Amino acid sequence: MNSRTKIFLAALAVAASGLASAQQQTLLNASYDVAREFYKDINAAFVPAYRKATGKEVKIDQSHGGSSAQARAVADGLDADVVTMNTTTDIEFLADRGVVARDWANRFPNNAAPTSSTMLFLVRKGNPKGIRDWDDLVRPGVQVVVVNPKTGGNGRYAYLAAWGYVKKKGGTDAQAQDFMARLYKNVPVLARGGRDATTAFLQRNTGDVLVTFESEVESVNKEFGANKVDAVYPSISIVADNPVAVVERTVAKKGTAELARAYLNFLYSDEGQEIAAKHSIRPHSPAVLKKYAATFKPIRLFTVQELFGSLAEAQKLHFNDGGRFDQIYTVK
Repeated sequence: MNSRTKIFLAALAVAASGLASAQQQTLLNASYDVAREFYKDINAAFVPAYRKATGKEVKIDQSHGGSSAQARAVADGLDADVVTMNTTTDIEFLADRGVVARDWANRFPNNAAPTSSTMLFLVRKGNPKGIRDWDDLVRPGVQVVVVNPKTGGNGRYAYLAAWGYVKKKGGTDAQAQDFMARLYKNVPVLARGGRDATTAFLQRNTGDVLVTFESEVESVNKEFGANKVDAVYPSISIVADNPVAVVERTVAKKGTAELARAYLNFLYSDEGQEIAAKHSIRPHSPAVLKKYAATFKPIRLFTVQELFGSLAEAQKLHFNDGGRFDQIYTVK
């Protein structure tokens, strides 16, 4: 092979490499922090499925943090193509700023919520404090690890689940507020997000009970090893929808609208719903939910709409500056 041929082939290889690189699209998913492992598995399944359907190569990147912090980062310029959050208020925040479509909830099935979760308790192995229900979290000597409801959906749902517990048992708003004051008196420090709370509980050995999403049980087992904690299902808890949306600002700039829609639609596919169930995230599909009935323990659930009107209304009353949370919680 002469030198000219070698140079030609080298140039061809470089050109082919550049073409392949140009053809590969990259999508960034900005999500809440306890969903890291779930989306790693979603991405691993989506990439080959998309390649088979379209012949196109794609790369999926992830960004995780407290859901509200993630929403603010996207609003401030983080070029996420999609947001996959754990509360509608964080996506509404982006809609109000023109970052996602005003009618984002109508763009995908089930009000753009392919999955949901609920709140439960993780306790030390053997449950040494005998924690069974929300009432046990206000007992003297019990330390509760929970996310700051101002920085993460995990924390907001924990707060609303506890408030709703009092209401569903016939309590008044005044009684609920008193209960919450006693609960947060047992919180040594507020975590920034769900993963921060889990790290505090398991690595820093803070607290006796962690209030978190049902899906965090599987994450804990994978990251820290099985049998490190016991999962305790309270008698009453809340439905926590996991809404998704395309970031219109980013996809218009990057030309990734079709890819972004395909990625979010994949979450509704049988394969996507199966992956959710394997991560203890409740699938929207009744068939998949039934298949994994042993994973999702029976629990009396209520919706945000049932007791609070909407998450937006709950946000204004409870979590905005000067709201009920500020009235009951004193920074330690």
